[in-house]
Amino acid sequence: MTPVVPVPGPAGVPPPVVIDACQGCGACLLTCPTHAIRPVPGGLTVLADRCTGCLECLEICPVDAIRTVTDRRGAP
Repeated sequence: MTPVVPVPGPAGVPPPVVIDACQGCGACLLTCPTHAIRPVPGGLTVLADRCTGCLECLEICPVDAIRTVTDRRGAP
């Protein structure tokens, strides 16, 4: 799956990103309390305006396909 680099949310902090390792199991979709993770053509994305930064998606992912953004270029 192709990763989608998110745009920073209202607080100015970008939400987690889904990387190519994603197997499409849907665990993150079911776990996200705000339904911020959505399917898009070729992968999944995290909607910045819905993400609260709880990182439950990061904890539940069985293949570690969700990462936090660590630099200004959006690289996980």
